[in-house]
Order: sequence, then C-alpha cells, then structure tokens
Amino acid sequence: MKMIKADFHVHSNYSGDSVNTCEIIIEQAKKKNLGCIAVCDHGNINGSVALNKMELPCKIIISEEIKTNEGEIIGLFLKETIPNFMSPEDTIKAIREQNGIVCIPHPFDPYRGSAMQEATLERIHDLIDIVEVRNSRTIPFQKMERPLEFAQKYAKLQSGGSDAHVPNEIGRTYVEMPDFTGRDDFLEALSHGTVHYSASNPVQTVLGLPMRPIRKFLRKKALKNHYDPK
Repeated sequence: MKMIKADFHVHSNYSGDSVNTCEIIIEQAKKKNLGCIAVCDHGNINGSVALNKMELPCKIIISEEIKTNEGEIIGLFLKETIPNFMSPEDTIKAIREQNGIVCIPHPFDPYRGSAMQEATLERIHDLIDIVEVRNSRTIPFQKMERPLEFAQKYAKLQSGGSDAHVPNEIGRTYVEMPDFTGRDDFLEALSHGTVHYSASNPVQTVLGLPMRPIRKFLRKKALKNHYDPK
C-alpha cells in the first residue's frame, strides 16, 4: 500500500495574510515530499483552483477556510467559494450541497478569535466529518490534547495541518496515510492515517498575537455590519 504525506491546512497568497505563492507551494511540496495539500484560503477557493491548473508534484484539494458567525470551518473538495458570516449549520449545509467534507480547524483555541469553541462544537458535533487535532500554529499555553479528546469522544476522523502562511511552515504537521484517488475514497484512507506534529517557530507565531485582537475587532465589526446594515 502506497503511503503519502498530506498537509491539510495551507494558505496561499490568495488568503491575503499569506506570502505563499502557487510557485512557493509547489516548491515546498517537492522539498517536503508531500503527496497532498489542502489549500484552505480565507473566504475563497482561488488559490487551490489556480494550483490545479499548473503542473503539480502532488494532489491539491480544493478547499476553503470559511468564517462563520461562531468560528471557522474548512470545506474540503469544494467546487465554488462559500460565503463568510453564515451560521455553522448553514455553512455546513452549503459544503454538503457541493458534496464537500467538513473539517473543524484549530478547535477550542483560546488565542484565536476565529476558533470554534465548546458550546458550538457540542451543538454541531453530529455534522462534523473531521477534527484538526494538531495545528503547527497553535500556541502551546493551552490544553493541547483537547481537540483529540473531542475527536475521540465523538469518533471523528482526525487530521493535522501546518496552517502555513510562510514557506518554511508548509508540511510541518502532516498526516501519513494511504494514497487515494479523490473525494470518494478519501475518508476511508484518512481513517488509516497517522498525524505527525511539529510546531512552527513560537517566536514567529507569538509575534502575530498582538494583531489578533485587532483582527477580532474587525471581524466583529464586519459581522455587525453584515447582520445590522445601516
């Protein structure tokens, strides 16, 4: 059985806060010997669509990190961009309408305003396919095993990702799993996967923390304007 390394959480420069061009992602995929990358840009699928038009060394899953009004959800194997700021339930419904797969990135993280928290996760647990149990950008001053415990509690598939925004982060955390051909055999392959975790440079990650309250304020303002336009 052929095994591959898959990083299920990478951002391209289509996210707006990442410097990873398509060319950089291809270069790093070759360097790290990755067999699959899910490019999960914020609010769009443009990066993964652009990559799939290029000569690639690995599979690229068309994905999106979608901002709901209660935290982020990753949709895998999408065909179209899903809008931000819907409820988690409506976002998941939109993913399902594209025959996509639902993954929760960096759950419970208290340092990310974008992370989905316990009350929401418990409410929608039966709608989730995959839980990201390891994320290279997770700040270590928290209960690191909490996502894994949640996944085990509800018998959810487990994934991991680098959450890469810069080149040297790509492939830091990956899943070693059997190769697969597409969406139809992906979940079965992932069920036999093993997550390998390596943290990003903590200095690099911590230096980004001062911007998080600002981004959180802007997100709240955007949500208020979206639901209560003047």
